[in-house]
Amino acid sequence: MKISSLNIKDVQLIEPDIFCDERGQFIESYNKNLFAKLFGKKFEFVQDNYSISKFGTLRGLHYQVTPNEQGKLIYLTQGEVFFVALDIRKQSSTYGLYVNSVLSFKKKNQLWIPPGFATGFLALTRNVGLIYKVTNFYSKKDERIIRYDDPMFKIEWPRLSTSYILSEKDKNALYV
Repeated sequence: MKISSLNIKDVQLIEPDIFCDERGQFIESYNKNLFAKLFGKKFEFVQDNYSISKFGTLRGLHYQVTPNEQGKLIYLTQGEVFFVALDIRKQSSTYGLYVNSVLSFKKKNQLWIPPGFATGFLALTRNVGLIYKVTNFYSKKDERIIRYDDPMFKIEWPRLSTSYILSEKDKNALYV
């Protein structure tokens, strides 16, 4: 397994070991002991979420506030996405900055995003299956959304040949 920090060191790109033979492939997508060793502390994942999106769907930027903020381990079962993690930790030296990465089922790459980040993604292929493990349960009352095109953060989303597909919740999100 290869771990690399992105421009914000707390967000980690993970490239798991892939074992191939004549039957296909085997990938260990999560190992509690290895994860604790790599990141220096134990995380407990309490919920898995599975998102299915079509080309041009933009979801986010979503997060939850204290006491229900979530760390997320993200990987794909199908397709490719442009993924964004925006640092909203006010005490952080990287507050207001974001990192992005293209995640793809072909590459089997993953992202670890600790609590304190708003996240979103844009589906770059016809069908996307995205799984994310979270360190806290979903809480509707603690859920917040930052508008994907908030000029304060200047996120450079890929331009597509079509308009983004947004949920009503994401369309109506407020600017910070």
